[in-house]
Amino acid sequence: MADTVDRRGVLLAGSGGAFGLYSWAAGAQAAKGTAPQDLRLARRPGTKPKNILFVLTDDHRFDAMGFMKAQAFGDTPTLDRLAREGAHFRNAFVTTALCSPSRASILTGLYAHQHKVVDNNHPIPPGLIFYPQYLQRAGYDTAFIGKWHMGDEGDAPQPGFDHWVSFKGQGTYLPSADGLNVDGRKVPQKGYITDELTDYALDWIGKRDRNKPWMMHLAHKAVHSEFIPAERHKGRYDKETFRYPENMKPGMPGRPIWVENQRNSWHGVDYAYHGTLDIAEYYKRYMETLLAVDEGIARIMDLLEQRGELDDTLIVYMGDNGFMFGEHGLIDKRAAYEESMRVPLLMRCPSLFAPGSTIEQVVANIDIAPTLLAAAGLQAPSYMAGSDMQPLARDPAAPWRAELLYEYYWERNFPQTPTVHALREDRYKYMHFHGIWDLDELYDLASDPHENNNLLAQPGHEDLAERLSGKLFDILEKTQGMQIPLSADAGFRADLRSSPGSKQGVFPATFYRPPVRRST
Repeated sequence: MADTVDRRGVLLAGSGGAFGLYSWAAGAQAAKGTAPQDLRLARRPGTKPKNILFVLTDDHRFDAMGFMKAQAFGDTPTLDRLAREGAHFRNAFVTTALCSPSRASILTGLYAHQHKVVDNNHPIPPGLIFYPQYLQRAGYDTAFIGKWHMGDEGDAPQPGFDHWVSFKGQGTYLPSADGLNVDGRKVPQKGYITDELTDYALDWIGKRDRNKPWMMHLAHKAVHSEFIPAERHKGRYDKETFRYPENMKPGMPGRPIWVENQRNSWHGVDYAYHGTLDIAEYYKRYMETLLAVDEGIARIMDLLEQRGELDDTLIVYMGDNGFMFGEHGLIDKRAAYEESMRVPLLMRCPSLFAPGSTIEQVVANIDIAPTLLAAAGLQAPSYMAGSDMQPLARDPAAPWRAELLYEYYWERNFPQTPTVHALREDRYKYMHFHGIWDLDELYDLASDPHENNNLLAQPGHEDLAERLSGKLFDILEKTQGMQIPLSADAGFRADLRSSPGSKQGVFPATFYRPPVRRST
């Protein structure tokens, strides 16, 4: 990262006007730990600070909610209530579909190449500022409860939080030797983790001074694999029928070789986690595991109503990334397909979001920090890449981004997925891969929402691909994102293939030409 940058601000997302202005000089200072530490932000006039409850789940894909009806089963009555009584952001995405980078983007308002937590191993740079630090400075009580798992950090309390309950790494659904870290003290885990985290949340909220605003970041382990439902929910969906995705089958036209080859890998349907996996049963356990999350949010909403705070609290529900259940022959996340990078996003606060509203614009995890700061009556710092989403609730024609950058950096531990940068517009998505000899991907999401017809496998779309590629690299250049991070070898490597499994993919026909005779 350059020490000095002469740009005062660059437009991240092409919507014109003041939206998306990013001061790279300020951002570079923040990432290098040299940003001013008084943390004072300008007040938004005429704004009463809201209480804030931000609920984050792990691996929750955008359509795995009852009201979305992705399958014929899967009950989420509380999430359905949040959508009914608040706003559903139908096109919400993460800018990196991986735990640590996405969580860092939520807490900082920055892309992964800006905050530098580019995978699950890179540590948090010294001095990186989390938005709760600004809330603390503005007089908020703040709490973090749940899964931290950012970079190479353990379970120790982090800046920005007055109260802390967490665990190491992914944690465990059932009690384990590691237990919990409660305000720096080691405490045994007593029961099922989703219920226990909810209990900690209820206890803290119940002790708040009603005259002082508060913010809680409740980050569930659920629904991270391997999925373990609460005992009371086991088998709820045993008799239900799962609809397999059409594009789970091999040999889809235009599919890149690396995607076809990934079928027979740790993240593929033919050799999932180096074993056999029934996708239908796997999805059923996933939805059963989500039930305790839904029940826990209902318990918190009941407490807020008893305290007379429900309608004066901004409740935000979001997933940290999606999860594929057979789409494109894959499982898990990392790829830039919709099921991987698209997440649920619900917001309830009657004075901010009209009940039952649906917001269509493309929003992302980088927009969470500016939005929550705005709800607290604060102007977001200029270095943040995201923007306040509240104007979209008031005016569907409000200025907004024309495209969103997606990035994922190849991990040696999981070598199936290459480095990918993608540009997601309202209609088109372009995926650009680094370090492989293969097709890029281009989809018309209006006519092909399941991304089955790669337009780059056929002639006639070169100009469109060039336009999108130009936009993609323009954003990367302007935000100092033109470097590929490098990590030292460490940890487990999921690089095996099943000997009786599917064979290697083949190059598409567009790669083949007869040799040209060369003169000697």
